[in-house]
Amino acid sequence: MQELDIGEVARRAGLAPSALRYYEEKGLIRSVGRRGLRRVFAEEVMERLALVALGRAAGLSLEEIGAMLSADGGTRIDRARLAARADALDQGIARMTAMRDGLRHAAACRASSHLACPRFRALMRRATPLSPGPHPPAASGSTR
Repeated sequence: MQELDIGEVARRAGLAPSALRYYEEKGLIRSVGRRGLRRVFAEEVMERLALVALGRAAGLSLEEIGAMLSADGGTRIDRARLAARADALDQGIARMTAMRDGLRHAAACRASSHLACPRFRALMRRATPLSPGPHPPAASGSTR
């Protein structure tokens, strides 16, 4: 078993040593000892940090990630939670795609005023979550 000091783990993972200490405090990773004053980790910590990074990239909190990592180094993946997160990502992607398309339209729209453009007005309604009534999709036709 190869051991890595905290500086080497930080360099390989692209994290600050303070982040590694915080992850250890939260129970996400575990050092195997010390070399002088420096924490030492088993090389397997890199895989665990990759799982943490994946969870963070997917928008999971450290607490949610920690609940899916067992103390013995294994995982307890909550498949239902992952499916729900994937659904939330799909909804976010759809919102962001509609926003991108609306902004591209607004940038190229030749209407005399953006407020006279039905597509731009639909984009404004989508951007205002508190507006009453349903938020119709942006019209597919162009007002150019």
